[in-house]
Amino acid sequence: MKNINNSDYLLSDLTQLNGVGKKTMNILRKKKVNNIFDLLWKLPKSHTDRSLTIKIEDLQVGKIQTIKIIPIKYQFPRIRNLPKKVICQDETGKIDCVFFNSNEGYIRKILPLNEEITVSGKVNLFRDKYQITNPTYVSKDSSLIESKHNKYSLTEGITEKIYNKIIAQILKNLPKLKEWHSKEILSLFDNETWNDAIIKLHDPNNIGNFRAKFYERLAYDEILASFLVNSEIRKKIKKIKKDKKKFDLKNSDKVIKKLNFKLTNDQKKTLIEINNDLTSKSKMFRLLQGDVGSGKTIVSLISALNVVNSGYQVALMAPTEILARQHFVLAKKIFPTQINLALLSSKSENKIKKEIIDNLKTKKIDMVFGTHAIFQKKITFSNLGFIIIDEQHKFGVRQRKLLSDKGGKNCDVLLMSATPIPRTLTMSIYGDMDISIIREKPNNRKEVKTYSKLESKIEDVINFVKKEIYEGNQIFWVCPLIEVSKKLDHESAVKKFEYLNKIFPNKVALLHGKIENDEKEKILNKFLEKKFLILVSTTIIEVGIDFPNANVIIIENSNKFGLSQLHQLRGRVGRGNKQASCILMFKSNLTENAKKRINILKNSNDGFDISEEDMKLRGFGDILGFKQSGLKNFKLADPVHNENLFKLAETEIKNIENNNLDIDKYKTLLKLYDQADIINDIV
Repeated sequence: MKNINNSDYLLSDLTQLNGVGKKTMNILRKKKVNNIFDLLWKLPKSHTDRSLTIKIEDLQVGKIQTIKIIPIKYQFPRIRNLPKKVICQDETGKIDCVFFNSNEGYIRKILPLNEEITVSGKVNLFRDKYQITNPTYVSKDSSLIESKHNKYSLTEGITEKIYNKIIAQILKNLPKLKEWHSKEILSLFDNETWNDAIIKLHDPNNIGNFRAKFYERLAYDEILASFLVNSEIRKKIKKIKKDKKKFDLKNSDKVIKKLNFKLTNDQKKTLIEINNDLTSKSKMFRLLQGDVGSGKTIVSLISALNVVNSGYQVALMAPTEILARQHFVLAKKIFPTQINLALLSSKSENKIKKEIIDNLKTKKIDMVFGTHAIFQKKITFSNLGFIIIDEQHKFGVRQRKLLSDKGGKNCDVLLMSATPIPRTLTMSIYGDMDISIIREKPNNRKEVKTYSKLESKIEDVINFVKKEIYEGNQIFWVCPLIEVSKKLDHESAVKKFEYLNKIFPNKVALLHGKIENDEKEKILNKFLEKKFLILVSTTIIEVGIDFPNANVIIIENSNKFGLSQLHQLRGRVGRGNKQASCILMFKSNLTENAKKRINILKNSNDGFDISEEDMKLRGFGDILGFKQSGLKNFKLADPVHNENLFKLAETEIKNIENNNLDIDKYKTLLKLYDQADIINDIV
């Protein structure tokens, strides 16, 4: 393929490569490799050293070896399915090259008699004779073989040899891209160009060399690309000029005074930030990030009340119907009676749904609560001025951008998340948004006491549960998510349910991923109404629901979970005024990291501190596999090991924003790093 001197080559279809047909392309697509650029980030895991050529007498059975031999005789049996053999020799001995499923013409071509050929493959012994079956490499040109060959994480159907050929072809055709970094930035990476850095990334001698300047240069590229996209989205949103919302805070002050608790300083500060955005000329696109139980919902509802009183409608979206209902009930409890509220539920009769939809059009409803269904095309608002999204961590950058466009120029957007993110990642995950953080917990909220218990001490735990039930409390009993087998996960929950139901007959409910959504809602509602006292569940109870009477959570195989997920699960209890407890069950022989995780959780209830510690405990590149946080999956950059690069990118973005610098020189960078679909609307 001819060298193309721009990024189009890198973003072109895989079938543009020699030797890649539809079959190979489909195999690669299963690994989310859709273009040539994607292939560059499937890094070698190890290598095979074929550089050393040895004599036949020094061969080691079971090892991959490289030899220079002379074919002296063909043995091609007439019976079709028998293997074909070529007897070869050097001055020290003989070896057979054995072929299955190869035609005679091909074998004669690659192993011509009486010519020196270099062969590499795994050596075996058969009837006291050396042989190599289906040799990996055969060539007259020894330089093509005598080197180190990368081993990649392959999909079935692609051999190491073919994969290496594909990568070699790409590296040979790498276009000379125009440098996008300044001389000052480039000097920090020993002036490594993008092209040279990519070639070094695939050099077998550099496998695992995360600290090398070429590696850091490429990691910085993807961090900066992410920050640039977020910055451009943020600037675009800020340019949208809306009508100012006019607030009379007397109404919301009355509601705040009637609450049976005082707002924390963090809640007050956050409410001021949100109100300032809502009453400004620029469209609000803000994230309200708070630890579990920090009181985000009340802040969002008070700001919603101000918007309603200024003449606009509000929509609040939650991930589950039960959580939407919970917010609806709280709003009905604290809002003045003249505010018209509605809950749009899938369980509502069609007549009621139609009535709610009609009333939203005619502004007879001031605020609606529901799941994502409230943003269906058929639902239109008379004057939507504020969208609140609870538990937004499932939304990516593109979804957030589409959301910010919803409701027209006068519609402000507030997203809420109970997943604390380490500071290093804030710019990359949420850089397109303004951020408010609530760290402080309400004064009436007691810290959850956390204990660890060996699984063999199950009787002690059962006695503790009996005592809690006697005192009128409810219990969550969580069985682990075993990633390799959802079936096992399902079975472990069922078995625990059967075990507990014998001890506490008719008091135990079961919840897992295979139960239909409607049935889940029924089970959770019955638990909320205290018709069940123990809920055996998988991790699906992790997000956001308030069960004020659930004061104990028992987490089995707690060492299977990350710290942040354990903290999220622990946040399901202690929502009322009573002392709550979390029991972490574990098997003996824990790893050192598992012990550290359990001790950190026992000693801290601060989700932000816990997320920092969680990040530090994970291996290089592993933090971003931690799906429950919805973190961007960087290919090379690691928030712990590359913290300096995240800070460098943050400084660069602030310089671009503060000095209103043109980002045209970064167009190729943005186009390459999978952001074209977003950035094309912006730059």
